[in-house]
Formats: sequence, C-alpha cells, structure tokens
Amino acid sequence: MSDTRSPLRDIAEPTPAPATRPRLPGAKAASAAAAGAVLLALPFYLDRFWLQAGLFAIAAAIGAIGLGLLTGSTGQLSMGHAFFLAVGAYGYCVLAGDGSSAGGHRLVGLGLPGWLAAVLAVALAGAAGGAFSPIAGRLRGAYLGIATLALIFIGQHVLFNATSLTGGFNGRAVEPLSLFGIAFDDTETVIATVPFHSAEKLWYVALAALLGGALFARGVLRGRPGRAMNALRDHSVAAGVMGVPVARYRAAVFVLSSMYAGLAGVLLALVFQRTVPDYFGMVLSLEYLAMIVIGGLGTVGGAVVGAAFVSLLPQLLTRYSDALPLVSAPGTGGVSPGEASRYLYGAAVVAVVLFLPGGLTGLVRRRTTLTKERT
Repeated sequence: MSDTRSPLRDIAEPTPAPATRPRLPGAKAASAAAAGAVLLALPFYLDRFWLQAGLFAIAAAIGAIGLGLLTGSTGQLSMGHAFFLAVGAYGYCVLAGDGSSAGGHRLVGLGLPGWLAAVLAVALAGAAGGAFSPIAGRLRGAYLGIATLALIFIGQHVLFNATSLTGGFNGRAVEPLSLFGIAFDDTETVIATVPFHSAEKLWYVALAALLGGALFARGVLRGRPGRAMNALRDHSVAAGVMGVPVARYRAAVFVLSSMYAGLAGVLLALVFQRTVPDYFGMVLSLEYLAMIVIGGLGTVGGAVVGAAFVSLLPQLLTRYSDALPLVSAPGTGGVSPGEASRYLYGAAVVAVVLFLPGGLTGLVRRRTTLTKERT
C-alpha cells in the first residue's frame, strides 16, 4: 500500500523534545530548610569571634537590602546611608540609656525597655529619611548622591559635638536588649550544656530581623511597587506617563531604605556594645555601595552576598594576618588588614563592573541556566 501522507506533514509535525531530568519541586524548600537548620545550630559550635563576625555580616546585610531597594531597584544614588545607621544606633542608645555620666558630662537617656527603644529607633531613622524625602523625591542620580553626601558631614558634626546625646569622641555605652524577660547581655545562660552570652543570644534576634527584612523586601520587589520602582529606574519620564507618581515613590523608597539602615544601626550598636562617631563616616557609606554592586544590584540575595563579602573580608584578614603575605597588624609595617580588605573589594567592584554586570548572584544564575540547558 502506498503512503498517502502529505510531504508537508513531516515538516509540520514538531520534532519530539529530548527527555529532560524531572525537576524536584521540594528541592529548593529542602535546601532552604537545611541552611536554616545550620544557621540555627551555629551558636552551639562557633566561638565568639566567628559569631560576632556573622552578626556584623547580618547587620550589614539588613542595611544593604535597604540600599539595594533605593539604588539597585529605583536607581537613586545615596551616599548618606551611614547617617541613617548612626540615627538608629544612637537613637537606641538615647532611648534605652539610663542617663548616666561619662567623660565628665551627663548623658541623656530615657530608660525605655530595650525592645521598645529598638522599634522607636527604627522609626526615628524613618522619620529622618522622611524629613529628607522631599529632596529625595525631586533629585536623582549624581545630584541626589551629592545631596545625601551632605548628611554625612552634618551627622559627623552632630555626633562629635552633641556630647549629651552621643558621648562625643569616645562614644557611649549601649544598653543591652531586653525581650520577653530575657536580657541579651553577657550574663551566662546554659542551654544544652553550652554557655550562651550576648553574641549567642543576639544571633537569633539578628536572624529573625534579617529574615523578616528579606521577605518584606522580596514581597515589595515582586509586587506592584517593585514594578513601579523598576520603571522609575529604567525611565522616570515614561513611568510618569504610565501613571506612576514619581516623586511620591522616590520619597517612599527613601524612607523605607532609611528604616532598614536604622535597624542595621541598632543591631550594630548591640553587637559592638559601644557606639563611636568615627565608625559612621563616608567610608561606611562607600562600603555599602560596594556591597550592593558586588552582590548584584536590584536583588535581595545580591545584597546579602555582597554584605557577607565586604563585612567578613577585613575580619578574616585580621584573624589570619600572621599567615598572609604583605598583611600585618596595624602599626607593625606592611599593609594593615583594613587597608588590604579595601584594596581587595575595590578590585572586586572593578571586576564586577567590567566582567559581571549582574554581580556574584548574576554569575550563579547564569551557571544555573547553563546547567539546565545542558540537561
């Protein structure tokens, strides 16, 4: 019997796709659960140095998420992020402090409960951002960057001269956090034969703050506000034509970013147990910009990865300075760990800008996509 099929039929019928490896819907959730279990167990196994290093990284990640929303997702350059960290840190000190004397002068302290002081300090940072938001709503790019740079100089002047609030050059001690009747200080608490001090106790508070901040930012970026923010970043005029209130969105994101910075400042104050004005300078703002660029602009994961890289690098160099070439302790010749770390993540910024526009997370996504295409 002759084949009566049309020759066009073979062309019209699609070629069967090659079989692909079935995707496991629960693999991602299982990986997240395993990572969460590891993070929860770390205080039982790590010493104080590594826990403090992790706490610094978590605080930096919270602040970097806020700056990522402003700069990476909305396209607003801010050089004053350190100012809002200082507002959160010193706001907590004033609200939770007991008004003791230090350095020959009386310190202002309201003596509020630690948890309430932390919440109000974050709100105070948001209020400071709201006071600046009319300017942030009308400027963009380098103009906003120059305007926010003025906040650093104003903040440094206030921190050094308002001695009754900040303690002046030597700073002031930080009142430990109290929550649900638990004091997060160096009082020893034994859990499963492991002594818990301030670092171990603060670890879980910091993880909860990071998780809440990351989920909230991710929800913002995936919803309607996130689409409006991306439209502002790509073309503000077109976004305005489409009905996006440009000035209002810019101002609102600036306030939100300030609150993230305030929360990071509160956590840093609790970890340091003392606030000093020198820390909240221009270098800190530049480090936060390096975090979001290295990790990947416009993504929550990129902010976390970049914060871990920038904040952990100087501490690792300090820890192992004796075993590293050209790196030595400060004052002993050679390159100090702080200088070496700035050289390294400065070079990382240049490398990312030249070769990895999507940052470290963009590289991971690219490799994941290639792996899926090959399978």
